[in-house]
Amino acid sequence: MQVLIYSSLPYERPFLEKEAGQHGITHTDQRLSLQSVYLAKGFEAISIFTADDASGVVLDELSKMGIRYIALRSAGYDHVDLDKAKKLGIHIANVPDYSPYSVAEHAATMLMAFNRKIAQSRLLLQLQDYRLDTLTGFDIHGKTIGILGTGKIGMAFARIMQGFGGHVFACDPVQNPKASSLQITYIPFDELLLQSDIISIHCPLHEHTKHLFSYDAFSKMKPDSILINTARGGIVHTEALLHALENNHIGGACLDVYELEKNIFFQDLRDKTINDTMYARLLSNKKVLITGHQGFLTKEALTGIAHTTFQNIASWEGGAAAVHELSIS
Repeated sequence: MQVLIYSSLPYERPFLEKEAGQHGITHTDQRLSLQSVYLAKGFEAISIFTADDASGVVLDELSKMGIRYIALRSAGYDHVDLDKAKKLGIHIANVPDYSPYSVAEHAATMLMAFNRKIAQSRLLLQLQDYRLDTLTGFDIHGKTIGILGTGKIGMAFARIMQGFGGHVFACDPVQNPKASSLQITYIPFDELLLQSDIISIHCPLHEHTKHLFSYDAFSKMKPDSILINTARGGIVHTEALLHALENNHIGGACLDVYELEKNIFFQDLRDKTINDTMYARLLSNKKVLITGHQGFLTKEALTGIAHTTFQNIASWEGGAAAVHELSIS
């Protein structure tokens, strides 16, 4: 099967090439959009990433070109119109499991870097300023950790926090049967907001989680609490977050994702002007630590993503549903 890889970037190409096997693949660093959809002509399948646009109008164009298979290189699929895909007979498959540890460990890394002021400390050392006055953090041991979403990533993060001696609570409409053995207690969302010193988001973005962290949610959080988001930017209402930070309603935020990141992340914008005032406010706020959606970026995760992507494609080529089919016509 001939496959076009949209949003193909240097860090992942060796992993994709290794796992492609007999499949003919072509790379393009362009993102899937109405402007780039023409590149799919002549291919049987395409593969896309989180910044690609698989909205209804784009799927219409892909369907006209004969594209029947789209392999996502991500667990999330909020960038895909699944209902439209089903109507058009386009099969969609994702990568739900690659390395939950990659994202969970990145969330923990961001928390510790923010808490122990690692970036500030390095800057002061470079200036030969060895005062410790502005570098005070807090112990994770004994703190209450709230986890929103207890899939594999959420559970991996829970274990890390328990390793620090944190008391873990969780909120999820579907309770993980392994949670009880780890002594994780499920509580309602509002109670999670009220009790937690640290809240980490590990749920998907959909109609029920869009802007879940709103003005109201932030008003219920502890004034020194830390929010971590390594899931999807749209789960957090950015203006509400900025309001909470600027008015001392919460203590800080560690963000690996951003609501409007598709216009910014995964590309070189060094010679461009980023006209996004919300993003500028986040970057300039000393209570915010931002990374560019790199939580998944480990060798193990990239290997898993590439393997499952071509496992899905191989199933389609063999006439079967993909291993991780999302939309079956």
